[in-house]
Amino acid sequence: MPTVKPVEQQKVTLQQYDTVRRLTLGKVIIYLCLIGLAVLCIIPFYLMLIYSTHNNATIASTFTFLPGPFLLDNYTNMASKINIWRGFANSFFIAGTSTVLSLYIGSLTAYGFAKFKFKGRNWLFLFLLATMMVPGQLALIGMYRLFSMLGLLDSYAAIILPAAANAFNVFFIKQFMESSIPDEIIESARVDGAGEFRTFNQIVLPILGPAISALGIFTFIGSWNNFLTPLVLFFSLDKYPLPVLVALVQGYYGMDYGLLYLGVAISILPIIIVFAIFSRQIIGSVALGAVKG
Repeated sequence: MPTVKPVEQQKVTLQQYDTVRRLTLGKVIIYLCLIGLAVLCIIPFYLMLIYSTHNNATIASTFTFLPGPFLLDNYTNMASKINIWRGFANSFFIAGTSTVLSLYIGSLTAYGFAKFKFKGRNWLFLFLLATMMVPGQLALIGMYRLFSMLGLLDSYAAIILPAAANAFNVFFIKQFMESSIPDEIIESARVDGAGEFRTFNQIVLPILGPAISALGIFTFIGSWNNFLTPLVLFFSLDKYPLPVLVALVQGYYGMDYGLLYLGVAISILPIIIVFAIFSRQIIGSVALGAVKG
């Protein structure tokens, strides 16, 4: 035992020396630049949280980095004008349902393109990719007329159903499927008597887990931040998601900055939590797309 401790100390000393030796001037400059960029990215979020604790007069007259005493007053004022938690529940329902539907339909479509050979498959897939170049705002007029004919305006279906047609999800999952799922696995399932839906649900879908989980985070965040589509297709106040309600705080009741900052802080809080919990999967999905693409 007495001879082990000095050896361990020598190893620690060598590791520290090696670390210092590798810390060159170039790396120090890179680290400082990264820290500076991180601070620049954090400051707007910090100010948003700080200003949500001040009243309108303080925000309009001074610039401060310190929290104020008006957080409870701002929340009480907001709760008296809009039902913020109803908007919270609407956003969770719309974003969660849209994400599940988009991922399942997208995976099913990608399975058809990746593992089935049929006439015109490549042209149909190219047409699908071309739809990604069309801005979503251009489809709003057509969506409004279609859901008006179907009697689905001012219903959750008008927001959730279009989410099933997500061309990027199909493209991403197809790329992952072609490189990660060999045809022999699917052929073995068919030989054992499994139908196509059973093969997809019990064999293909579990293998797609890493790609689907990473893609689901982006889909959920995109659906949560969707503002324009609910504003056009919803008419009832109790169906509006959180981003629309926060905008109404500004539009209906004048410019109350404290109220507005508090609403924005509440609306992005779930996004920050999701990103903090699944940041590793998000970074992994970017690397996955780079490798598989």
